[in-house]
Amino acid sequence: MLKKILTVIICAAMCCSSFAACGKKREGDGLNHMYDAPLLGNPESLDPQFADDQSSNTVIRNLYSGLLSSDENGNISLCNAESYTVSDDGTVYTFSLRKDNYWFLDHNNDDVIDDTECFPVTAHDYVFALKRIPDPRMQSPYANSFSCIKNSKAIMNGTASPDSLGVKAADEYTLEVTLEYPSAEFLPLMASSAAYPCNEEFFNSTKGRYGLDDKSIMSNGAFFVRQWFYDPYGNHNILYMKRNEKNVCDDYQVCPKYLSFTIEKTESDIRSCLKDDNIECLSTFNNNFSSKKYNVDEKYAYTLGLIFNPDNMYFSNKNLRNSLALAIDRDALAEKADSSVMTAGGIIPPSVMIAGRSYRELASDTAFSRYDPAEAKKMMDSAMKELNIGSLESTKILVCTEIISSDNLIELSQNWQNTLGVYIGIEDASYKDFIRRIETGEYSIALYPVKAQMGTPASVLEQFETNQHLKDASDGIAHSQSVRNSATAYQLTENASHAEKILISSNGFIPLFYKATYFVYRNDNEDILFDPFTGAADFRLAKNFG
Repeated sequence: MLKKILTVIICAAMCCSSFAACGKKREGDGLNHMYDAPLLGNPESLDPQFADDQSSNTVIRNLYSGLLSSDENGNISLCNAESYTVSDDGTVYTFSLRKDNYWFLDHNNDDVIDDTECFPVTAHDYVFALKRIPDPRMQSPYANSFSCIKNSKAIMNGTASPDSLGVKAADEYTLEVTLEYPSAEFLPLMASSAAYPCNEEFFNSTKGRYGLDDKSIMSNGAFFVRQWFYDPYGNHNILYMKRNEKNVCDDYQVCPKYLSFTIEKTESDIRSCLKDDNIECLSTFNNNFSSKKYNVDEKYAYTLGLIFNPDNMYFSNKNLRNSLALAIDRDALAEKADSSVMTAGGIIPPSVMIAGRSYRELASDTAFSRYDPAEAKKMMDSAMKELNIGSLESTKILVCTEIISSDNLIELSQNWQNTLGVYIGIEDASYKDFIRRIETGEYSIALYPVKAQMGTPASVLEQFETNQHLKDASDGIAHSQSVRNSATAYQLTENASHAEKILISSNGFIPLFYKATYFVYRNDNEDILFDPFTGAADFRLAKNFG
């Protein structure tokens, strides 16, 4: 789990977020460009109900399309649904599908979209896709997220059949979804790639290889995969996509003509590609790019906080952890921190959106970050007595310097020494060493990254239930479920904030920073959409004026 999180964080492969023209006059219409872009590593699977690595997510976003879509601010709009209705009690959603969305599979490999190679996407394809998510045989990483659908929990527990899920095709173009309870997160879920359709007949025909090669995928989205070549021992690995003209219409425009992905092994390789003008965008933790050539946007989708080794005799003491938390002067931290971070009092980062607004605008985190040096000293004295020690052994905070500069923690270390009389230093670690030491327990304190699979409050909080290192820091209560039970945006905000408060109160995870990822793109591009949680870059509406 940690390795996957850090791989996504450190090497976020590809660019950016609804980029504006910045007032520059553009010539031409920007259409029919071939985008050159990077993927960090070979996509693990192009199965939307299963894939969760960044390379896969990027290709999936451009290969398929769903009933709904969302913009960079979390606003939901219709895509392959022409309309939907909601029952008075908020538990039954009825989607009316457009009749001009088609599956395409290039059977004869002639790179031409023939009518005989296309057939309509129907409500049955969405039923099959949604039934796959809670099926325990599937082991979908999105099962908990979609547990609001009726009978999902029973299916996940193996006490009910996937066929009992609360989804049905009322007819070829009408999908009905019944929920266990009203959920304000349901529509954002239906706009996610996990809710993209899956054709059962084609799925079965792949004999277990669905999404694993270019012969085992179909397209109902903006582009189709023309070629996918990957040799783990070689170079020049590519994934080449072409515009799916069958699905282009007034309501579904596709601006580029081609997407040419180079599959690279390291972030350094990707940076070299950008420097040599072989690609047009990437994402990184370091904003050191020329403003004359590139535009840079930032998204705060990660929260960095202190975790403590549960087997450490000293830091498993609650009074000691409370003492450290109360002695954190976040105002002083902010003054000395670099521009890539914001001090954090909460768990849910600012890029999580609710009803088009940042969650952190709706739910302030200032109440979670009490600074009381006098009380902190009293608690440290109490902890020393409980532990029967006269002083705390010298220890260090383990920091992955490929995520954040350890200089951001110098003020914290000095503050603890001045306030509490304890010295806690800082130890830099490479990405690989950080992973190894966390997994083997070779640390006392670590600055740990929290990142969700989706940009929803429940998805963030779920990390404290599924990630063992964060489970150790939690109180053992499944807070994500109470958040999913929220019927309105207001209830969602209130329940998420309450869950944060409870989790933080144990000080098993002490939030310190919201970390920025910088989306870097050549300044002749516009309208590439980037999801900082899945890492997917959506090129459907992208325009190039170079």
